[in-house]
Amino acid sequence: MKLIELILNILWLVLCGIWMALGYVVAAIICFVLIVTIPFGIASLRIAGYVLWPFGRTTVERPGAGAPSFLGNVIWLIFAGWWLALGHLLTSIPLFLSIIGIPFGWANLKLIPISLMPLGRDVVATDERFGAR
Repeated sequence: MKLIELILNILWLVLCGIWMALGYVVAAIICFVLIVTIPFGIASLRIAGYVLWPFGRTTVERPGAGAPSFLGNVIWLIFAGWWLALGHLLTSIPLFLSIIGIPFGWANLKLIPISLMPLGRDVVATDERFGAR
């Protein structure tokens, strides 16, 4: 199973992972420059790492993330989230046009909710999510 994850991650990296991760890094840099939005920059870098190498990992809701995360997500959605979601959508279109890219197009679409509301979520290994060791 790990070999399949490695192959999928390498193909993902070449086909769309690098470009989408760069979008998150740009969003993080802008957030760091604005100082007040540093927590958004940290969340953006966390999601950039996930977007760079997604197979074998997933996101889960962080326990105790409540109103501050919700309010932060609303601000994120307005200023950066919809741009990144649009990037995932536009990246998925050419992937759907090729046979090998169809699963990666679906994976891109599955990342849209995370790009819209990244605060209050943690990236974990799939094994941790389902309790398998």
